[in-house]
Amino acid sequence: MSINTRLYIENYLKIKTKESEIIPFIMNPPQLKLYNVLKQQAELGKPQRVIILKARQMGFSTETEAIIFKKTATKANVSSGIVAHKEDATTNLFNMSKLFLEELPQPLKPATRASNAQEIIFDNKEGNGLRSKIKCMTAGGSGIGRSDTYQNLHISELAFWKGDKKATLTGLLQAVPNTPDSLIIIESTANGYDYFKELWDKAVDGESDFYPLFCAWWELAEYRMDASELGELTEEEVAVQKRYNLDNEQIAWRRWCIKNNCGGDINQFKQEYPASPEEAFIASGESVFDKELIVNRIEQLRNLQEGKKGFFEYEKYIEEIKDDKGLLITAYPRIKNIKFVESESGYITIHSEPVVERDKTGEVVGKKPYVIGGDTAGLGTDYFTGKVIDNITGATVATLWKQRIDEDLYAEQMYCLGMYYHEALIGIETNYSTEPVRHLQNLGYPNLYVRERMDTLVNKIQKAVGFETNSKTRPVIIAQLVKAIREDPTIECHIPTLREMLVFVKNEQGRAEAQQGEHDDLVMARAIANFIRPQQSFSFIEKESKEEDFISKNFHEETNNSGNGGYIEW
Repeated sequence: MSINTRLYIENYLKIKTKESEIIPFIMNPPQLKLYNVLKQQAELGKPQRVIILKARQMGFSTETEAIIFKKTATKANVSSGIVAHKEDATTNLFNMSKLFLEELPQPLKPATRASNAQEIIFDNKEGNGLRSKIKCMTAGGSGIGRSDTYQNLHISELAFWKGDKKATLTGLLQAVPNTPDSLIIIESTANGYDYFKELWDKAVDGESDFYPLFCAWWELAEYRMDASELGELTEEEVAVQKRYNLDNEQIAWRRWCIKNNCGGDINQFKQEYPASPEEAFIASGESVFDKELIVNRIEQLRNLQEGKKGFFEYEKYIEEIKDDKGLLITAYPRIKNIKFVESESGYITIHSEPVVERDKTGEVVGKKPYVIGGDTAGLGTDYFTGKVIDNITGATVATLWKQRIDEDLYAEQMYCLGMYYHEALIGIETNYSTEPVRHLQNLGYPNLYVRERMDTLVNKIQKAVGFETNSKTRPVIIAQLVKAIREDPTIECHIPTLREMLVFVKNEQGRAEAQQGEHDDLVMARAIANFIRPQQSFSFIEKESKEEDFISKNFHEETNNSGNGGYIEW
């Protein structure tokens, strides 16, 4: 008969407090959050997988040790591994398990036999006991865990592991079978932009089976102090108090901790005692966007409905052009019957539906204008992205993101997205390839962004389709987006885009770009969309000018006036 994990821990296991008292282990609120996640995964018959981004002293390491101890000391043939970032941490974790065993009521104590300094073997001399074990290891050693198989694995303070974290962890993860009774818990405080953050981001984005669990410092009841001498709050403290609904006792502790535990460095406090995941990961470079504004905007959006996710389905056909005698002159690929299909695995998010203007009878008399900026995958390390913005308000209404697909398929999704939003003006980066823009033109998309460029050969200004990001245009579009976000952060509603803004920094040469190991595809698509707005109407487009209204007229006029026989340079 199985024993309930929480009842076992709280009734039979004991821990040592900071005051060196031995007391029963009663879970605190953050520990209960982890317990409930693991319980739900177990009830669903899933392997238990959690990655924890934590503040200091929340008790997750202690709880994980207790859970692993219970799973190992009450069942036969179970091997559990615990890996810490340094020797003294390994010893501390091992001592927790030793204390659990020492204080366990005698009837529940499994037989143990001699083991080395950091391994408990639950077995008897005859070898017919549980034959289970808990092994503690330190990261950094060559090939740790590769020769073993574990049913349970605790990865502690991954962000502070020495050596090649990815290689070491990959080897350990291969040692755990993907069975419903297996458990892997990765927990760490943040340490900048490293492999732990990469794993965290993948969990947040649903790209792994690990559940991302975050607990803010203020969720722990003991992080509070007497506020009788707090005095007047700073402007920053008022904003934090309002944002997270904190009381003065919590603000008093926060102020004390920054001063005494973090050397007065508020960024150090945010990394060690984060109030949100975004606060935990401190960019090492100078952020281009206002971090406080971005973090605040993310908090506003965190629990709101993101919008509907999906992709476009459509039919492709060939439009034939014939002469008076019915002979084929040419043929063009075309798209029809466009339909948005909702899917949780979709790569397009519709934040707001396209808006129309109606008269008193309900007839459509005008359509809202939209603009789409696109950033291509470049040399293959980045993603295809698209940002749709309301050209009247400047607010994001749809996002295409995290896609590595063929260029023509990307162009076709952008075509559909543009038609969905009233033949929106589309401007796609052409630095690495002109194929997406060329394919849109071949499909007959009616409203492509046209730029001017100087042809030095003939010393003439020519028209070119698509947006070119270069040393002159890049600083301009970024500066304009930074200004727009500073003036009104609510124009961006897509959290992954806002997260990219947090890691968009100035490098040593002063160039604005993504922090090393991060991406800026969404930021660049948003910047392009923001920049090309003047080529689209800033007011509702009336139905009466339907045939040659601003949307299509803009493109055709630019083409016909290009001074090159109607041909636009690429």
